Amino acid sequence: MTLNITIDPEAADAPYEQVRAQISERARSGELPVGYRLPTVRGLAEELGLAANTVAKAYRALESDGVIETRGRNGTFVAAAGDAAARQAAAAAAAYAAEVRRLGLSREEALAAANEALRAAYARTE
Repeated sequence: MTLNITIDPEAADAPYEQVRAQISERARSGELPVGYRLPTVRGLAEELGLAANTVAKAYRALESDGVIETRGRNGTFVAAAGDAAARQAAAAAAAYAAEVRRLGLSREEALAAANEALRAAYARTE
């Protein structure tokens, strides 16, 4: 199994974000199974024609999101990310709800703002 990551130099998203998004989506969909060993930072950087720091930044973001885990010299692996992603999304939603309530927005205004932000975020990836 190979990652088959493609980098679009014309895309609005930075290369590290393209790497992060593609690995994240494949891990969450199950295309990359839990326990799948990812290439080394240097190996993937060479394969994609990117700087090692670019891939390292993507890996750090993925690890922070709970999508991957690094096991020292043993390598980097796809983690069981579903629960971690759901927990982080719930925490972000709770923080948003508290903030819009503090600002005095109605429930309808808060939902409209959230829907617009989601529409804009997902439009970039479609």
